[in-house]
Amino acid sequence: MTIQLRNKTAIVGVGESDIGKVPHMTGLGLNAQAARRALDDAGLQVSDIDGLLTAYSFTEPYFMLGTVLCEYLGLKPGFCSAMIAGGATPAVMLGHAAAAIATGMATTVLVCTGENRATGLSRDDAVSALAAAVGHPYFELPYGPSIPGCYAMIARRYMHEYGISREQLAQVAVTTRRHASLHPNSHMKKPITIADVIDSKPIAAPLNILDCCLISDAAGAFIVTSAERARDCRRKPAYVLGVGERHTHEHILCAESLVHFGAEDSGKAAYAMAGLGPQDIDVAQLYDCFSIVPVIELEELGFCQPGEGGAFYAQGHADVGGKLPINTHGGMLSHAHAGATGGLLGIVEAVQQLRGGLGERQVEGAEVALVHNEGGVLSSHCTVIIANSPR
Repeated sequence: MTIQLRNKTAIVGVGESDIGKVPHMTGLGLNAQAARRALDDAGLQVSDIDGLLTAYSFTEPYFMLGTVLCEYLGLKPGFCSAMIAGGATPAVMLGHAAAAIATGMATTVLVCTGENRATGLSRDDAVSALAAAVGHPYFELPYGPSIPGCYAMIARRYMHEYGISREQLAQVAVTTRRHASLHPNSHMKKPITIADVIDSKPIAAPLNILDCCLISDAAGAFIVTSAERARDCRRKPAYVLGVGERHTHEHILCAESLVHFGAEDSGKAAYAMAGLGPQDIDVAQLYDCFSIVPVIELEELGFCQPGEGGAFYAQGHADVGGKLPINTHGGMLSHAHAGATGGLLGIVEAVQQLRGGLGERQVEGAEVALVHNEGGVLSSHCTVIIANSPR
């Protein structure tokens, strides 16, 4: 990525599917619904799309998912791929879409992901598929690790080094649930308390079930085009200012640290491209597959010092109306999570915040938004910065 990407492209349409348990729809159907809503949002037709990027699916039996989606949607693009960077995939795809448009490989790119993971997989199948996807086949899988178990090791080590309290960690889930209650399409809206989180079903100490992301049927989509063309679309564009990636490891046994990861580097790259810093961000959508993750990302992205992320949440700074509202749609802990879709819905929310008009969950004066996606076990990181006007 180079600085020349700044202000070259914009997101002009966003959409999300029905969310929760949607047993009458397949993963492809959820993708199509989100894509149709994004097209309508932008005032575009299928014929306007000449590029498509998508992720992966545990519920659809297709090897070439990108071209399968093109077939399903009636597209014949000159630019198409299915990418795999775990949960970091949506932000990575935004960067690739922007680069393709800036270099003339495409003019208008549809990015979509989705799975019917709640109704298309059993709970055991979902847990097994995730473990197999990220566990080292020779040195980890034989010992039966789980994804929650890997993140629990990170949480335990972080608590040991920095002294974050269990109550502060639980506040992450409480805050995101409060935000989810303000979104009409959230999977979970029932209010929860710190006591509810701490007393909920243990999963992998110190993480309980309310510290863990949802399993949803969900899909999301956004459309990227040139900044020039964006001016003619139906809705106000969200301009891409900066994108940064960092991939530090694949398997947790190869991680250099259990408290320091690649978000710091991806964030620095995105800030440099955008010509901005943490102090310029009005709202953030941070990947929150487990409650410890946005705490670490908050620190690595420069919004507070190491060890201060828990207090940041506890003091209300992450609330709508706080110093830096985080996951204003409810994140993956309460809004929705289905494969790569959890991170993509953060991009959708960021665009909507920049447009305004979201009622009680609207961040007043939101002009610049940051989205951070991570994949694997804090393995792959991508940070994107978007704004409601060129900078």
